[in-house]
Amino acid sequence: MVALACRKAKELGYPHEVWTTRLLADHARAHGPAEGHSCLSELAQGTVCKILDAQEVKPHKVRYYLERRDPEFKAKMAQVLCVYRKVKVLKKAAAVATKKNEAVAVISYDEKPGIQAIATTAPDLQPEPGVHPTFTREFEYKRHGTVSLLAGIDLVTGKVHALVTDRHRSREFIDFLKLVDAAYPTHTAIRLILDNHSAHISKETNAWLAARPGRFEFTFTPKHGSWLNLVEGFFSKLARSVLRHIRVASKQELKDRIMAAIDRFNEKPVVHTWSYRLEKAAR
Repeated sequence: MVALACRKAKELGYPHEVWTTRLLADHARAHGPAEGHSCLSELAQGTVCKILDAQEVKPHKVRYYLERRDPEFKAKMAQVLCVYRKVKVLKKAAAVATKKNEAVAVISYDEKPGIQAIATTAPDLQPEPGVHPTFTREFEYKRHGTVSLLAGIDLVTGKVHALVTDRHRSREFIDFLKLVDAAYPTHTAIRLILDNHSAHISKETNAWLAARPGRFEFTFTPKHGSWLNLVEGFFSKLARSVLRHIRVASKQELKDRIMAAIDRFNEKPVVHTWSYRLEKAAR
């Protein structure tokens, strides 16, 4: 039964992507006796559950992972983690300094594309004691398109720099760089941790950076290494606390509400910290 559960259902002719215990039991009863397992002719679904639980096999679930496709994964990861180590030093220096350190700023940056602007087609019903305990919403909805959030977190102060745009091409990325450029004194070196999106290395972006030598420095995460970028934790928090179940009347309302959320986060900025050691992250 365990060997059967560890195969894909589609390999045995079923249209299912994952097994159900009922399907496993049906297959075992239908084919087990012919393969020399006569005891399976009366196999109960509950027995299948007990067998799989005892072996800690869960063929009805899928857990995702990121394949390491970058041959220089470890070297690039080490570069990112070295930046985080420097951030730790900067934080300690800022804690004891009487004057704010403006020599360098380190920003963890990424885009969150495809945020849907969805509208309701009827008013939501508010919770009512004794009737329904939750907000109740009409099933039908209307789409108004999508927006992209371009955001970076200052890893020393916790401040979030953000733009909400219709797309995330080179021109939008340059607009974000202009936003960051204006946020820091001219003598501050700005270091960005970011991924290998084409907009980050395009001719337009490189031309804009070339006109400002020494101002920006990029450290790229390895391919399929988004988990190394601390801004992903902020995106997760935003998705859970703001974007989940959100309904708006227009794309502009969605943009305004996201930026209002950013302003609210910046009222009490949270400093994001890398907590894994290099040897643990390399596993």
